Amino acid sequence: MTPFMRRFARLGALLIIPLALAACGVNAIPTKQEKAKATWADVQTQYQRRADLVPNLVATVQGYAAQERSVLTEVTQARASATQVKVDASTITDPAAFQRYQAAQNQLTGVLGRLLAITENYPDLKSNQNFLALQSQLEGTENQIAVARRDYNEAVRDYNTTLRTFPTVIWAKTAYASAKPMQVFQATDTAQAAPKVAFAPPAADGARAAPAAPPK
Repeated sequence: MTPFMRRFARLGALLIIPLALAACGVNAIPTKQEKAKATWADVQTQYQRRADLVPNLVATVQGYAAQERSVLTEVTQARASATQVKVDASTITDPAAFQRYQAAQNQLTGVLGRLLAITENYPDLKSNQNFLALQSQLEGTENQIAVARRDYNEAVRDYNTTLRTFPTVIWAKTAYASAKPMQVFQATDTAQAAPKVAFAPPAADGARAAPAAPPK
């Protein structure tokens, strides 16, 4: 083989090897890993947006329904628990940490639903413009949370499948041996749907105290 042919062969190899590696999926794992992390960030953003709405919502409801102290306290405590759970990129590969985060957020979802339910008993509150605006923002945010969780779960399932299937499993055990499967959100009674804007009044256990007069 002439020197020219040898150089041509080496050049051809340099061009073919990257294409062959790409065809084998060497880049699939980091690509899908980054996509899953991006959707995780979207989930956190939407949950934080909801948490930011809670203080104003509680304060508004309290002005008209101060006697619903127990539910208001539960909402405040659930928000504190949800925002105090520390999360970062490693959370999605840590089953225990991910479960703590999901449980805290689901708890807040549940008590917010109860808070909105009791507002049906206070016509003055239901007509308050500030409350209506907060209620609308909360409903929209809950819908965005549902979308973000769905997109995250889809991205994670795609990534996790890549770690287990041929030929990318070869890279998962060699070049990306540190890559771990990620956790997905599991559906629960409170996580499957956003809190409803309208609820039927809950059954009373006794005579309910008269609604508090709206603040002057």
